[in-house]
Amino acid sequence: MKKSTLALAIAVGVMAQQASAAGFIEDSKASVSSRTLYFNSDPREGTGNRTEETATGLKFDYLSGFTQGTVGFGLDVQALVGIHLDGGRGHHAANGAITPTDSDGSSVDEWTRLGANAKARFSKTELRLGNALAPALPILVSNDGRLLPAAFQGGILTSKELDGVTFTAGQLSKTIGRASSNWTDLSVNGATKTSDEFRFAGADWKVTKDLTLQYYFANLEDFYKQHFLGLVHVLPLGEDQSFKTDLRYFNSSADGKNDSNATGYGFNNNSGYAKHAGEVDNSTWSAMFTYSLSGHAIMVGHQQVGDDGGMVFLNQGSVTKNGTTRNEGNGGSSFYLFTDSMVDGFNRAGTNTTFGQYSYDFARVGVPGLKAAVAYLHGDDIKGTGVVAGREFSQWERDMRVDYVIQNGPLKGFGTTLRHGSYRADAGLNGATDTDQTRLIFNYTYAFK
Repeated sequence: MKKSTLALAIAVGVMAQQASAAGFIEDSKASVSSRTLYFNSDPREGTGNRTEETATGLKFDYLSGFTQGTVGFGLDVQALVGIHLDGGRGHHAANGAITPTDSDGSSVDEWTRLGANAKARFSKTELRLGNALAPALPILVSNDGRLLPAAFQGGILTSKELDGVTFTAGQLSKTIGRASSNWTDLSVNGATKTSDEFRFAGADWKVTKDLTLQYYFANLEDFYKQHFLGLVHVLPLGEDQSFKTDLRYFNSSADGKNDSNATGYGFNNNSGYAKHAGEVDNSTWSAMFTYSLSGHAIMVGHQQVGDDGGMVFLNQGSVTKNGTTRNEGNGGSSFYLFTDSMVDGFNRAGTNTTFGQYSYDFARVGVPGLKAAVAYLHGDDIKGTGVVAGREFSQWERDMRVDYVIQNGPLKGFGTTLRHGSYRADAGLNGATDTDQTRLIFNYTYAFK
């Protein structure tokens, strides 16, 4: 039995003996959520098939309280099911971006998974062990951008013993994708080998009520080491008015077998140039500034990806088995930069991106629940590869979004999101396809009382 499985079994056994203790049941919460997604991705160059699919996901969450005593124990359980509604062969995303792919190239009819985390609390420190972990950290952002959320297996420790400081550390060994029922080891997009050890540690220090400093370190064994520094400051400018500064810096370098150029541990650096082929070598910084007034928010910023290689982050999309890519929905990841957009990530080597966004909350004019935003990103100086090595490319993306959540009545909490993105790039940019993409999403969560 694996150590992680044994630890989870022991923790569950302890909790079973204490489940009747006050707090475990009394402080528990349960909810069921539904999400229906219509996804349309149209490659404008005519070089690929248009993706058009509709699916519904259901998610049940049970979050227990903690048993009484010096050390409190608890258990979180999550059950998920995805149901394919429409979009057959020819319109199904073969990479499993929306739903898993069946043996004939079409979508599976449905897929399910079950996860649980045992948890323990001592003072202001909490430990979670299990396979339903969803980190939201600078060095790892669990993806929830399609139908069902991704999840990770391992353990995460969070401590707030020191006033104003939140310490976080953990180790993860496996992941399950946003459109999959199958667990896989960890990797990066473009590699064919995997790792079962992703370790991380860091802290968020709230220096004042308006200023937060961050530092995190992460290591995906045999692939990369990554340092992150962050600063977030909000300057109040008067009634209902503020100016926010958000600075982020990543420094990533090769580790283990990636550093020694071992077969399967090198990768394509986000379809971009690398000073040393397949090797991690990157620094990326971004600066974002947001001015908010009443319901208006105007954000502008700039990001620079280093010339020696693309931004690196966990993504299992290219993991192979017996030489064949597993199109099981384990690809697709998020990363902690504003340029992680609908269509592209603007994370190839050399990319200089200037971006901006305007958003408005219509609650200020008597329509609570309605919000809208439009964003534009333009990237230059992208380093070419292959036959166009030495050439620099440009790209741009325009994204629009409207959200509405019903505020009253029997459908209170029912939300609708409409998103549309247009992406264009210079001809010859490796891995880039001019694309128009539309997503229509319906969300609803019912909390049991």
